[in-house]
Amino acid sequence: METAFTPIQALIGGSLIGLSAVLLMWARGRIMGATGVMAGLIWPENRDAFMWRAALVLGMVTAPALYLLATGAMPPVQVPVSTPMLIAGGLLVGLGVSYGGGCTSGHGVCGMARLSPRSIVATLSFMAATGVTVFVIRHVIGG
Repeated sequence: METAFTPIQALIGGSLIGLSAVLLMWARGRIMGATGVMAGLIWPENRDAFMWRAALVLGMVTAPALYLLATGAMPPVQVPVSTPMLIAGGLLVGLGVSYGGGCTSGHGVCGMARLSPRSIVATLSFMAATGVTVFVIRHVIGG
């Protein structure tokens, strides 16, 4: 399985994620951890907490429509694994988020930017686990 190298799209996407994390911290004083945002959307503390989370998630899910308007085509999406693998991966990520006290966006984007030692260790841990997982799936199991 080949992975496409898309440096321009990665730079634009990463810049937008970083900008949105900075804006959320500036405007709301909140860390943009996607898992925490979703949890607070499902179990909101109050109406205000629900509203900013709903606006953030709405922005995330409407991005493909903006792409369609800008380019005239929907963004290509390729999912090179089976549905059971997606479910297993989602459960493992959820377990990791619970034990790690945050997700990749919270630790990797926001925590690393703040030079949080806890986030640096968490990010190194999930990056190492990702590398091992990809190696095992692609070269040992052969998926």
